[in-house]
Amino acid sequence: QVQLVESGGGLVQPGGSLRLSCAASGSTFSINRMGWYRQAPGRQRELVAVITSGDITQYADSVKGRFIIGRDNAKNTVSLQMSSLKPEDTAVYYCNAIVRTGWGKTPNDYWGQGTQVTVSS
Repeated sequence: QVQLVESGGGLVQPGGSLRLSCAASGSTFSINRMGWYRQAPGRQRELVAVITSGDITQYADSVKGRFIIGRDNAKNTVSLQMSSLKPEDTAVYYCNAIVRTGWGKTPNDYWGQGTQVTVSS
């Protein structure tokens, strides 16, 4: 199987910065897209930023210009540099990867366990 392990997160004041990292391991024959989603209390999980193996990126409008997603294909890692954080960025952030576990197999979605980001003074 595939495991996604996140690191980073925590408590930060408004205007501050945080960096999230995620490493994929296990049967990672090929990884197409990696990225980050978040879920705030009482709200649905939403896309934050994703990046393909060809470095094509997509961002939620609410984070454009403040967050930067990066990827190391050789290490199967994805990062999210978050700057100018706002209280509304408070949520549990989940790492996601679309992974093919073998030749000819259908890609599947995999998720990390989530890491809390709290933006508060």
